[in-house]
Amino acid sequence: MKHLFIINPIAGGMKDPAALSARISGLMAGRDEDFELYTTRGPMDACAKAQQEADLCDRLRVYACGGDGTLNECVCGAAGRGNVALTHYPTGTGNDFIKVFGSEAERFRDLAALVDGETRAFDLIDCNGRKSLNICSVGIDARIGCDVHKYSALPLLGGATAYVTSTAVNLIKGVNRPLRVKFGERFFSGPMTLVCCCNGNHYGGGFQPVPEARPDDGVLDFLVVKGVSRIRFAAVVGAYAKGRYADYPDLITHLRGERMDILSEEELVVNMDGEAIRGRQISFRLEPGALNFIVPRGMAYFR
Repeated sequence: MKHLFIINPIAGGMKDPAALSARISGLMAGRDEDFELYTTRGPMDACAKAQQEADLCDRLRVYACGGDGTLNECVCGAAGRGNVALTHYPTGTGNDFIKVFGSEAERFRDLAALVDGETRAFDLIDCNGRKSLNICSVGIDARIGCDVHKYSALPLLGGATAYVTSTAVNLIKGVNRPLRVKFGERFFSGPMTLVCCCNGNHYGGGFQPVPEARPDDGVLDFLVVKGVSRIRFAAVVGAYAKGRYADYPDLITHLRGERMDILSEEELVVNMDGEAIRGRQISFRLEPGALNFIVPRGMAYFR
């Protein structure tokens, strides 16, 4: 068996990549197992590396050392491969996916516990061919989140200021977009604020839209949010973030199933585990048990 540590040196919370590499090397030095440290060089490099090693190894354990974007790339490389198990060593800014484990999420910061961890079969979301472990969304939240990177590159607009700027600009542009949504035999059409597809239950650094969503239950949770005014958006976004969708049955529809399709006349941006893809036709599809995910032994496993 080989242990592959994929390190994103520019992850938001990464303070000292060299120190992390030294800590990993010290941990693995006393073990009679093959291991490799790999530093990513650009977008989707983690995915390509995971796929390459999976083709060469009988058994491979991949440790995504970065944020949710790094984890997503590694998921794309490991998905559907029975000889690969994957986990997250969180060094990013949000580290949203592992929040599904509640108070035990901190155990993922213990490298030894991950190396000695056990595996569980987790579901995935297939979104237009790319895999997602956590949450995908279309709408105002996706537009705000994806534009943050654009504004953070400008002088004096880093961190929270970039997020506030992105929010203000996108609210001025308009909260709603006309969408057509198909879920089984049900159809939704008209102006909508957002649509989200949940396999995990945290995203955006502080949003928990469907608290009961979990990645091992063989079903996806969807929220379809009707179009609202800017004033009402400001009034209900806090409740949405806290998972109180049931308080607004006239506005938010909760659905559980295996597939949803979205059509738009204009190009949409999809927030996928903090990464962005674009398209006019978006499909969210369940892939049950498609990922072997490593968890520290003996944890409560988000029950």
